Amino acid sequence: MKLLTLDTSTTACSVALSIDGELTAEYLAGQGRTLSSRLLDVVDLLLRGAGLTLADLDGFGIALGPGSFTGLRVGVATVKGLSLATGKPVAGFSSLAMLAMNLPWAAHPVCPMFDARKKEVYAGLYECRQLPRSLISDTVLPPGKFLERVSGPTIFVGEGAVRYRDQIYDRLGEHALFAPSSAHLPRASAGAILADDVFARGETVPLPLLLPVYIRLSEAELARKTPLDS
Repeated sequence: MKLLTLDTSTTACSVALSIDGELTAEYLAGQGRTLSSRLLDVVDLLLRGAGLTLADLDGFGIALGPGSFTGLRVGVATVKGLSLATGKPVAGFSSLAMLAMNLPWAAHPVCPMFDARKKEVYAGLYECRQLPRSLISDTVLPPGKFLERVSGPTIFVGEGAVRYRDQIYDRLGEHALFAPSSAHLPRASAGAILADDVFARGETVPLPLLLPVYIRLSEAELARKTPLDS
């Protein structure tokens, strides 16, 4: 299967091309949102390097969230456009599960964390083998509240883990393990593993139902809420 996978869920954006489960090429930008504005150029670069066209692809993968509201919208909209242009299906997956898969076959549970601003994190807990298994569902909470749900040796990974490292260590002590710096950026190549599994299970989503998973309400949605809604 020829699969193109995109991730724009954080300030790190990436695109990966895989064929039959093997990574063929990947483009990763770790800072800023410059990649979000030129995703199609990067897609063209990877395809030309592999001697392929969009028509040669069998499907697309996309990180649905949680993460940056703007980034997720850009990624989902881009993949929808590519799918409409080619008629090829799309597999969506959790951006936190994707980040956890930077540490496959980890000896301990993996806690991926994104900085959600407002003194909160997007976080989950996964057992990572060949595929991740959710132990604590993706959520958004102040780091201290989330850490109340974690016990035992745990590997923390992601920008949120970096920002709240001291708080994590204060809560868990020697049970707090931290991934190497090279693992903190979410990578579309890890997402391709999840997308391949979605395709294998036949669980692709029709385009009208393919939406970002924000978890938290946007500022505009909060502003629209009335006292009767709360």
